[in-house]
Amino acid sequence: MAQTGTKDRISEAADQLFYERGFEAASFADIAAAVGISRGNFYYHFKTKDEILEAVIARRMAKTRAMLNGWEAEGADPAQRIICFIRILIVNQSQITLYGCPVGSLVTELGKLQHAAQAQAAALFTLFQDWLSQQFQALGCGARSDGLAMHLLARSQGVATLAQAFGDADFINREVALMQNWLRDQLPPEHPL
Repeated sequence: MAQTGTKDRISEAADQLFYERGFEAASFADIAAAVGISRGNFYYHFKTKDEILEAVIARRMAKTRAMLNGWEAEGADPAQRIICFIRILIVNQSQITLYGCPVGSLVTELGKLQHAAQAQAAALFTLFQDWLSQQFQALGCGARSDGLAMHLLARSQGVATLAQAFGDADFINREVALMQNWLRDQLPPEHPL
């Protein structure tokens, strides 16, 4: 059981370091130091950086699924659940302003490296896209649902990128308000916000 705990702590620390410093810049030594274990103990759990990356992506996927399931359980209707997605920019505002979007930054870096795990990391975007499309379908948006989901996902990524580039947390607040207004305009008349 202690092994599982240590492996989870390593994955958690690696996840944070990959987000803050980037996958390539975060070293084994950095991760081991963040967890407070020796490099030998570290290598017992993960032999390669790619193994750590796989664990980080799996961790992010599990956390994202849990978050989406939570929104399903809490959200009274699909429009409210979509607002939860939009407002995640505010929930994570300080981190986004410093480091950008954790998914977008990892997928971009892996793409530049032509890393084999890029598709695995990009599956997080697919998870969001599919979930948003389901919400728009439930709102009665029909054939427009996939396009609306992709537009909202792209817009949230743009907001995260620009907020980080300019170090402007207030930009996030303004854009979230505009996205909520946009959502209101997309809703069929029988589903007002």
